[in-house]
Amino acid sequence: MRVRLRGTRGAIAVPGEQTVVYGGNTTCIEVRCGDEGLIVLDAGTGIRSLGQELAASMPVTCHVFITHTHWDHISGLPFFLPLYSAGNSVAIYGPPDPLALTGIEAVLSRQLEYPHFPVRVAELKADIEYHTLFDRQTVDLGFATVSTLLMNHPAPDFGYRVDYGGKSLFFTGDHEPVFNVYHLGESEFEDYGRIVAERDRDLVKFIGGVDLLIADAQYTAEEYEQKKGWGHSSAEWVLDLARRTGAKHTLLTHHDAVRTDADLDAILARLQEEWKGAGLRFDLAREGRVIEL
Repeated sequence: MRVRLRGTRGAIAVPGEQTVVYGGNTTCIEVRCGDEGLIVLDAGTGIRSLGQELAASMPVTCHVFITHTHWDHISGLPFFLPLYSAGNSVAIYGPPDPLALTGIEAVLSRQLEYPHFPVRVAELKADIEYHTLFDRQTVDLGFATVSTLLMNHPAPDFGYRVDYGGKSLFFTGDHEPVFNVYHLGESEFEDYGRIVAERDRDLVKFIGGVDLLIADAQYTAEEYEQKKGWGHSSAEWVLDLARRTGAKHTLLTHHDAVRTDADLDAILARLQEEWKGAGLRFDLAREGRVIEL
């Protein structure tokens, strides 16, 4: 399994001189399963460069798994060149829209309407299939399996576990640690606390010993206290999760748009010092990096 990071930013793309090391594109992860198949996790602006490369060797077959439909995770999809050429096959998977009670195809097709974009879905020439997923579902692609776990975010968000050839990775999408919304002394505190503990155990078990954990770590622990409820994790919480799950390698991603390369270097240096001796292998995600599993 070969993993290439195409986009590592959260919220909005931030190209420029101060983001060349860690990258400025929003979330997209390319997963190559030997020569057997291509899986793409999220379709942020980073998917554009992947599409340009694929266009040179068409026809293309790929499977695009959307964690959730916030703009930074789907804004690159209209610029994914394989969608525009006949003979290509693109399967798009993702969560439903719980408010409109529609599937992933309705959510994504709204991008390609004239108020937002000059090309409509009907004008795309590729063979496109849509698959609306549910929690704890395993999709057998024939060459690999992709399993879903509902995460904690202000939109339906699936974490994806990819298993291929005895290797595995888990990508959280956007995720915030589940916390007790009640206070000690309130009648619901204990019951909700049991729900929080159960969800945490389920997450640890689901990730269980993956070769690569790619996780939303947008905030520092100090920042998280000011932004609790916004749907993102701290780097410190992710590293503790890596320790508890036995993940062999952890990449901290979804970098805050305000961070410069220098800011991220400083965060990495601090974390390396604080977690020295913990037995963890971790790095900050860098756009363009390739990891062989």
